[in-house]
Amino acid sequence: METKGLTRRFGEQVSVNEVNLEVPEGKIYGFLGPNGAGKTTTIKMLLGLLRADAGTIRIFGQEMPGHSLDILRKVGSLVENPSYYGHLTGYKNLKILTTMLELPDRRIGEVLEIVRLTSSANRKVGGYSLGMKQRLGIAAALLRSPRLLILDEPTNGLDPAGIQEIRHLMLELAHEQGMTMMLSSHLLSEVDSIADEIGIISGGRLVYQGALELLERFGRRVLRFELESPEEALRLPGLQGFIVERDGNMLSIAAEEGSVPQAELFKLLGPYGIMKVQETGKSLEELFLELTGKGGSL
Repeated sequence: METKGLTRRFGEQVSVNEVNLEVPEGKIYGFLGPNGAGKTTTIKMLLGLLRADAGTIRIFGQEMPGHSLDILRKVGSLVENPSYYGHLTGYKNLKILTTMLELPDRRIGEVLEIVRLTSSANRKVGGYSLGMKQRLGIAAALLRSPRLLILDEPTNGLDPAGIQEIRHLMLELAHEQGMTMMLSSHLLSEVDSIADEIGIISGGRLVYQGALELLERFGRRVLRFELESPEEALRLPGLQGFIVERDGNMLSIAAEEGSVPQAELFKLLGPYGIMKVQETGKSLEELFLELTGKGGSL
Protein backbone atom coordinates (compact mmCIF):
# COMPACT_ATOMS: atom_id res chain seq x y z
CA MET A 1 0.00 0.00 0.00
CA GLU A 2 1.27 3.47 -0.81
CA THR A 3 0.09 7.05 -0.98
CA LYS A 4 1.53 10.00 -2.88
CA GLY A 5 0.89 13.58 -1.78
CA LEU A 6 -2.17 12.55 0.24
CA THR A 7 -3.87 15.72 1.52
CA ARG A 8 -7.09 16.50 3.36
CA ARG A 9 -8.42 19.89 4.48
CA PHE A 10 -11.25 20.81 6.80
CA GLY A 11 -12.04 24.38 5.86
CA GLU A 12 -8.83 26.37 6.25
CA GLN A 13 -7.18 23.68 8.38
CA VAL A 14 -4.90 21.15 6.65
CA SER A 15 -5.35 17.93 8.60
CA VAL A 16 -3.16 15.70 6.37
CA ASN A 17 -0.46 17.43 4.36
CA GLU A 18 1.12 15.67 1.33
CA VAL A 19 1.70 12.34 3.09
CA ASN A 20 3.65 9.63 1.22
CA LEU A 21 3.09 6.31 2.96
CA GLU A 22 4.82 3.05 2.02
CA VAL A 23 3.42 0.02 3.84
CA PRO A 24 5.39 -3.12 2.88
CA GLU A 25 3.49 -6.33 2.18
CA GLY A 26 3.50 -8.94 4.94
CA LYS A 27 4.86 -6.54 7.56
CA ILE A 28 3.54 -4.71 10.61
CA TYR A 29 3.61 -0.96 9.97
CA GLY A 30 3.34 1.26 13.03
CA PHE A 31 1.65 4.58 12.26
CA LEU A 32 2.64 6.88 15.10
CA GLY A 33 1.82 10.40 16.16
CA PRO A 34 0.24 12.51 18.91
CA ASN A 35 -3.52 12.75 19.22
CA GLY A 36 -4.79 15.10 16.52
CA ALA A 37 -1.76 14.54 14.26
CA GLY A 38 -3.85 13.23 11.35
CA LYS A 39 -3.68 9.46 11.88
CA THR A 40 -7.41 8.69 11.88
CA THR A 41 -8.07 11.11 9.00
CA THR A 42 -5.39 9.33 6.95
CA ILE A 43 -6.84 5.92 7.75
CA LYS A 44 -10.37 7.04 6.82
CA MET A 45 -9.07 8.19 3.42
CA LEU A 46 -7.33 4.83 2.91
CA LEU A 47 -10.66 3.09 3.57
CA GLY A 48 -12.71 5.43 1.37
CA LEU A 49 -14.57 6.87 4.37
CA LEU A 50 -13.25 10.37 3.59
CA ARG A 51 -12.42 11.95 0.26
CA ALA A 52 -8.85 13.16 -0.27
CA ASP A 53 -8.48 16.74 -1.50
CA ALA A 54 -5.25 15.83 -3.30
CA GLY A 55 -2.91 12.92 -3.85
CA THR A 56 -3.30 9.25 -4.74
CA ILE A 57 -3.82 5.97 -2.88
CA ARG A 58 -2.77 2.58 -4.25
CA ILE A 59 -3.63 -0.66 -2.44
CA PHE A 60 -2.76 -4.06 -3.94
CA GLY A 61 -1.57 -2.17 -7.01
CA GLN A 62 -5.01 -0.62 -7.62
CA GLU A 63 -6.11 2.98 -7.11
CA MET A 64 -8.58 4.09 -4.48
CA PRO A 65 -11.38 5.04 -4.77
CA GLY A 66 -11.62 3.92 -8.40
CA HIS A 67 -11.35 0.21 -7.51
CA SER A 68 -12.75 0.46 -3.99
CA LEU A 69 -15.07 -2.54 -4.26
CA ASP A 70 -12.26 -4.89 -5.31
CA ILE A 71 -9.83 -3.45 -2.76
CA LEU A 72 -12.12 -3.35 0.28
CA ARG A 73 -13.05 -7.02 -0.13
CA LYS A 74 -9.45 -7.76 0.86
CA VAL A 75 -9.19 -5.20 3.69
CA GLY A 76 -10.28 -5.54 7.32
CA SER A 77 -10.41 -2.53 9.62
CA LEU A 78 -11.15 -1.33 13.11
CA VAL A 79 -11.44 2.46 13.22
CA GLU A 80 -11.90 4.21 16.56
CA ASN A 81 -14.32 2.22 18.78
CA PRO A 82 -15.81 -1.10 17.57
CA SER A 83 -19.54 -1.09 16.84
CA TYR A 84 -21.68 -3.80 18.42
CA TYR A 85 -25.16 -4.60 19.74
CA GLY A 86 -24.76 -4.90 23.50
CA HIS A 87 -28.01 -6.89 23.99
CA LEU A 88 -26.84 -9.59 21.54
CA THR A 89 -24.18 -12.25 22.02
CA GLY A 90 -20.76 -12.08 20.39
CA TYR A 91 -21.82 -14.87 18.00
CA LYS A 92 -25.03 -13.07 16.95
CA ASN A 93 -23.16 -9.79 16.39
CA LEU A 94 -20.89 -11.57 13.93
CA LYS A 95 -23.83 -13.46 12.41
CA ILE A 96 -25.37 -10.14 11.35
CA LEU A 97 -22.15 -9.29 9.51
CA THR A 98 -21.76 -12.66 7.78
CA THR A 99 -25.36 -12.34 6.54
CA MET A 100 -24.72 -8.83 5.19
CA LEU A 101 -21.42 -9.87 3.59
CA GLU A 102 -22.80 -13.18 2.29
CA LEU A 103 -20.12 -15.15 4.10
CA PRO A 104 -20.43 -18.72 5.43
CA ASP A 105 -21.31 -19.05 9.11
CA ARG A 106 -18.24 -21.23 9.69
CA ARG A 107 -16.17 -18.03 9.57
CA ILE A 108 -17.76 -16.94 12.85
CA GLY A 109 -16.29 -19.86 14.76
CA GLU A 110 -12.95 -19.46 12.99
CA VAL A 111 -12.49 -15.77 13.84
CA LEU A 112 -13.76 -16.23 17.42
CA GLU A 113 -11.07 -18.86 17.89
CA ILE A 114 -8.39 -16.58 16.41
CA VAL A 115 -9.22 -13.79 18.89
CA ARG A 116 -9.73 -16.28 21.74
CA LEU A 117 -13.41 -15.51 22.36
CA THR A 118 -14.85 -18.99 21.68
CA SER A 119 -15.77 -19.55 25.33
CA SER A 120 -17.58 -16.19 25.45
CA ALA A 121 -19.36 -16.50 22.09
CA ASN A 122 -22.80 -16.92 23.67
CA ARG A 123 -22.44 -14.15 26.26
CA LYS A 124 -24.08 -10.78 25.67
CA VAL A 125 -21.53 -8.25 24.45
CA GLY A 126 -22.78 -5.65 26.95
CA GLY A 127 -21.13 -7.77 29.65
CA TYR A 128 -17.77 -8.02 27.84
CA SER A 129 -14.69 -6.27 29.20
CA LEU A 130 -13.18 -3.48 27.09
CA GLY A 131 -10.44 -5.84 25.89
CA MET A 132 -13.00 -8.46 24.85
CA LYS A 133 -14.95 -5.83 22.92
CA GLN A 134 -11.76 -4.80 21.11
CA ARG A 135 -11.07 -8.45 20.23
CA LEU A 136 -14.64 -8.83 18.96
CA GLY A 137 -14.04 -5.78 16.76
CA ILE A 138 -10.90 -7.42 15.38
CA ALA A 139 -12.86 -10.65 14.83
CA ALA A 140 -15.37 -8.68 12.74
CA ALA A 141 -12.49 -7.20 10.73
CA LEU A 142 -11.15 -10.71 10.06
CA LEU A 143 -14.39 -12.21 8.72
CA ARG A 144 -13.40 -11.63 5.08
CA SER A 145 -9.94 -13.20 5.57
CA PRO A 146 -8.29 -9.89 4.64
CA ARG A 147 -4.84 -9.49 3.15
CA LEU A 148 -4.52 -6.08 4.83
CA LEU A 149 -5.68 -5.28 8.38
CA ILE A 150 -5.89 -1.63 9.48
CA LEU A 151 -6.28 -1.00 13.22
CA ASP A 152 -6.77 2.50 14.59
CA GLU A 153 -5.64 2.78 18.24
CA PRO A 154 -6.67 -0.85 19.02
CA THR A 155 -5.39 -0.75 22.61
CA ASN A 156 -6.84 2.64 23.54
CA GLY A 157 -8.19 2.53 27.09
CA LEU A 158 -7.00 -1.01 27.81
CA ASP A 159 -5.15 -2.05 30.96
CA PRO A 160 -1.61 -3.52 30.62
CA ALA A 161 -2.95 -7.09 30.43
CA GLY A 162 -5.36 -6.11 27.65
CA ILE A 163 -2.60 -4.31 25.74
CA GLN A 164 -0.37 -7.40 25.96
CA GLU A 165 -3.24 -9.59 24.74
CA ILE A 166 -3.90 -7.45 21.66
CA ARG A 167 -0.15 -7.21 20.95
CA HIS A 168 0.23 -11.00 20.95
CA LEU A 169 -2.80 -11.32 18.69
CA MET A 170 -1.33 -8.86 16.15
CA LEU A 171 1.99 -10.70 16.10
CA GLU A 172 0.22 -14.02 15.47
CA LEU A 173 -1.81 -12.59 12.60
CA ALA A 174 1.24 -11.04 10.95
CA HIS A 175 3.73 -13.86 11.43
CA GLU A 176 1.55 -16.97 11.23
CA GLN A 177 -0.89 -15.82 8.54
CA GLY A 178 1.40 -13.45 6.60
CA MET A 179 -1.08 -10.61 6.95
CA THR A 180 -0.03 -7.02 6.20
CA MET A 181 -0.96 -4.82 9.13
CA MET A 182 -1.14 -1.08 9.71
CA LEU A 183 -1.42 -0.15 13.36
CA SER A 184 -1.95 3.43 14.47
CA SER A 185 -1.01 4.63 17.95
CA HIS A 186 0.07 7.70 19.90
CA LEU A 187 2.32 5.51 22.07
CA LEU A 188 5.79 4.56 20.85
CA SER A 189 5.97 1.82 23.47
CA GLU A 190 2.90 0.14 21.94
CA VAL A 191 4.57 -0.59 18.60
CA ASP A 192 8.33 -0.58 19.20
CA SER A 193 8.33 -4.29 20.11
CA ILE A 194 6.17 -5.49 17.20
CA ALA A 195 6.48 -3.10 14.23
CA ASP A 196 8.79 -3.92 11.32
CA GLU A 197 8.60 -0.36 10.01
CA ILE A 198 7.11 2.87 11.29
CA GLY A 199 5.81 6.17 10.00
CA ILE A 200 5.62 9.17 12.33
CA ILE A 201 3.09 11.89 11.57
CA SER A 202 2.99 15.26 13.30
CA GLY A 203 0.82 18.25 12.42
CA GLY A 204 -0.43 16.39 9.36
CA ARG A 205 3.07 15.83 7.93
CA LEU A 206 5.02 12.58 7.76
CA VAL A 207 8.23 13.41 9.64
CA TYR A 208 9.84 9.96 9.58
CA GLN A 209 9.33 6.68 7.72
CA GLY A 210 11.49 3.59 7.72
CA ALA A 211 12.75 0.70 9.80
CA LEU A 212 12.59 1.20 13.55
CA GLU A 213 16.22 0.16 13.87
CA LEU A 214 17.28 3.06 11.61
CA LEU A 215 15.56 5.51 13.92
CA GLU A 216 17.33 3.88 16.86
CA ARG A 217 20.67 4.47 15.15
CA PHE A 218 19.97 8.20 14.96
CA GLY A 219 19.81 8.22 18.72
CA ARG A 220 22.69 5.85 19.37
CA ARG A 221 24.44 6.51 22.66
CA VAL A 222 28.07 7.56 22.23
CA LEU A 223 30.79 7.71 24.90
CA ARG A 224 33.51 10.29 24.23
CA PHE A 225 36.83 9.59 25.99
CA GLU A 226 39.58 12.20 26.15
CA LEU A 227 42.80 10.18 26.51
CA GLU A 228 46.48 10.89 27.09
CA SER A 229 47.43 8.17 24.54
CA PRO A 230 44.56 7.88 22.04
CA GLU A 231 46.72 6.50 19.20
CA GLU A 232 47.83 3.52 21.28
CA ALA A 233 44.29 2.93 22.51
CA LEU A 234 43.03 2.76 18.92
CA ARG A 235 45.11 -0.39 18.37
CA LEU A 236 43.36 -2.28 21.19
CA PRO A 237 41.82 -5.58 19.98
CA GLY A 238 39.05 -5.01 22.55
CA LEU A 239 37.69 -2.08 20.51
CA GLN A 240 36.86 -4.35 17.58
CA GLY A 241 33.11 -4.61 17.29
CA PHE A 242 32.61 -0.96 18.31
CA ILE A 243 32.17 2.08 16.08
CA VAL A 244 35.19 4.26 16.92
CA GLU A 245 36.07 7.75 15.65
CA ARG A 246 39.09 9.82 16.65
CA ASP A 247 39.30 13.60 16.88
CA GLY A 248 42.65 14.62 18.37
CA ASN A 249 42.80 13.18 21.87
CA MET A 250 39.11 12.30 21.81
CA LEU A 251 37.77 8.83 20.96
CA SER A 252 34.04 8.57 20.27
CA ILE A 253 32.81 5.03 20.84
CA ALA A 254 29.38 3.58 20.03
CA ALA A 255 28.11 0.01 20.08
CA GLU A 256 27.12 -1.50 16.74
CA GLU A 257 24.10 -3.02 18.48
CA GLY A 258 22.54 -2.40 21.87
CA SER A 259 23.91 -0.09 24.53
CA VAL A 260 27.53 0.91 25.16
CA PRO A 261 29.08 -1.24 27.95
CA GLN A 262 30.51 1.60 30.04
CA ALA A 263 32.26 -0.50 32.70
CA GLU A 264 34.01 -2.58 30.05
CA LEU A 265 35.29 0.52 28.22
CA PHE A 266 36.54 2.20 31.41
CA LYS A 267 38.51 -0.93 32.28
CA LEU A 268 39.86 -1.22 28.73
CA LEU A 269 40.89 2.44 28.32
CA GLY A 270 42.03 3.15 31.88
CA PRO A 271 45.72 2.37 31.18
CA TYR A 272 45.75 5.01 28.39
CA GLY A 273 45.00 7.94 30.68
CA ILE A 274 41.31 8.86 30.77
CA MET A 275 41.13 12.64 31.32
CA LYS A 276 37.46 13.28 30.58
CA VAL A 277 34.33 11.31 29.59
CA GLN A 278 31.12 12.59 28.00
CA GLU A 279 27.96 10.77 26.96
CA THR A 280 25.90 11.96 23.98
CA GLY A 281 22.90 10.68 22.07
CA LYS A 282 19.15 10.43 22.53
CA SER A 283 16.83 7.65 23.56
CA LEU A 284 14.20 6.38 21.12
CA GLU A 285 11.54 8.11 23.21
CA GLU A 286 13.45 11.41 23.08
CA LEU A 287 13.77 11.12 19.29
CA PHE A 288 10.05 10.48 18.97
CA LEU A 289 9.22 13.51 21.12
CA GLU A 290 11.62 15.64 19.11
CA LEU A 291 10.18 14.54 15.76
CA THR A 292 6.62 15.21 16.89
CA GLY A 293 7.51 18.53 18.50
CA LYS A 294 6.28 17.39 21.88
CA GLY A 295 8.34 18.10 24.94
CA GLY A 296 6.02 16.36 27.33
CA SER A 297 3.44 13.62 27.51
CA LEU A 298 1.59 12.58 24.38
